[in-house]
Amino acid sequence: MNFNTDLIKELRKKTGVGILQCKKALLFNKGDIEKSIDYLRIQGISKSQKINSRSTLEGIVLIKKKNSCSTILEINCETDFVSRNEEFNIFSNDVINFIIDNKISDIKKVQDFFETKRINLVSKFGENIIIQRCYTMENLNTVFYLHNFRIGVIVAVTNNSYIANKKFIKNIAMHIAASNPKYISVSDIPPAVINREYDIQFQLTKKLNKNTVQESHIIKGKMDKFINEISLVNQPFIFNTSKTVKEVLEEKNIKILSFIRYELGEKNN
Repeated sequence: MNFNTDLIKELRKKTGVGILQCKKALLFNKGDIEKSIDYLRIQGISKSQKINSRSTLEGIVLIKKKNSCSTILEINCETDFVSRNEEFNIFSNDVINFIIDNKISDIKKVQDFFETKRINLVSKFGENIIIQRCYTMENLNTVFYLHNFRIGVIVAVTNNSYIANKKFIKNIAMHIAASNPKYISVSDIPPAVINREYDIQFQLTKKLNKNTVQESHIIKGKMDKFINEISLVNQPFIFNTSKTVKEVLEEKNIKILSFIRYELGEKNN
């Protein structure tokens, strides 16, 4: 079975593994990228976790709140020279204003509307510019945090939580920016995510040649660590690591309804 070079390049980019090993993984998994990533992890030769944590593209992340809406936007370019340019920043602000004014979350509509302006900027700067993604949250009770225009977080809470703890909720947004949880709690994690990680840890543990009881303890420990790392409420709170986020939320009587986090370049790694 032959695979085109783009598929091999994509797997190399996501795992940091050599061409021959990528070809072998793709062959074994019939061209399925996600299964190939898991295969390489199980073989102990994937560097995907480190690669995927890096932001490889330049650009800007913006957040704007207006009336009952909060919008987050990512626009990518190739160099920080362009990302710092005034004209690029004016363009980016025009885009986010259009999104929030029209309450849009469909990135294709945004891209189509600004295509002519984008092409003009591409011609002027001589490098690619992409309106990468956006999301509009319609909730009055939101708090946002923006770190160096590279990481943005919007947190939505209940009305009572917002009125009493608006300033403290920004600390939660800062925590999310720093710790990068994927879900609010364990109950929010899709079974497919847990099952996928369990299969990987099961096969990795089998290689240790332990007895069944030892294997069970090792897998449980690995899974507990995995779940705690990706669920917000189980993470140590960055401003007081002796407590979990769940504990500080309970102390402040804060109920988080949802959150969204963008980090520059992460969608393209």
